[in-house]
Amino acid sequence: MGVSRKEFLQLSLKSAFVFGLGSGWQACASVAELPVRTDVQLRFAMASDGHYGQPETEYEKYHDKMVEWFNTELHGRGLDFAVINGDLINNVDYFLPQVKAKWDKLKMPYYVSRGNHDTVNGRIWESVWKMPLQYSFEKGDTGFIVLDTSNEAGEYLCPEFNYTKDQLAQYSSKKHLFVFMHITPYKWTNGGVHCPKIMDLFAKQANLKAIFHGHDHDEDGVKKSDGKLYFFDAHIAGSWGTEYAMELVQYRNGP
Repeated sequence: MGVSRKEFLQLSLKSAFVFGLGSGWQACASVAELPVRTDVQLRFAMASDGHYGQPETEYEKYHDKMVEWFNTELHGRGLDFAVINGDLINNVDYFLPQVKAKWDKLKMPYYVSRGNHDTVNGRIWESVWKMPLQYSFEKGDTGFIVLDTSNEAGEYLCPEFNYTKDQLAQYSSKKHLFVFMHITPYKWTNGGVHCPKIMDLFAKQANLKAIFHGHDHDEDGVKKSDGKLYFFDAHIAGSWGTEYAMELVQYRNGP
């Protein structure tokens, strides 16, 4: 069920082009393969697992670098928005306003999801981020759904089934659809959760192009199931995992 990045670039997502930075990505997706900027209709970036506040880690340094990189991309090839896909803090809610102050330095809109180390309830989460724990938004002919895969206790959970089903139906007429959720709904990683009903919903959603995850710091790539692509984003900071590599997604104009 794995798929190489080179294979992904050859798949028949006619309007999609995925490019991620880092040594692994550069080997398969060279600059020459990128569309020219004027052909790109929509471009977004994703990062996850900053674990802001984790003792004996350089979380300040890596957040500053990530914010700087995003803003550089904005003024370079351009970014429409960013998604910070879970584990923004490391269990201590004291750090939630502090990490928000970091991400507020982004010069583009950004969205967040809750991870298992974001151990706060929905009321606190929404009071800080001004976003609910699960929500959706759209950009032109593309829909985006953000799902919640944990709780205040930090448990690994499947997304709420009825909410997921309703949101998929709501965006079924969009040309493209993407889902962000911190924990993967399949046990192909140590941190995955077995969510067959969610996987079935995804498999049946014709316009769903990809699902994006964080959580598994040692995963930096893409897996495939029932024709759907599941991306893993490694980590910004934290005390373990791969060297960080983020993903940028950009859409060409035309068919």
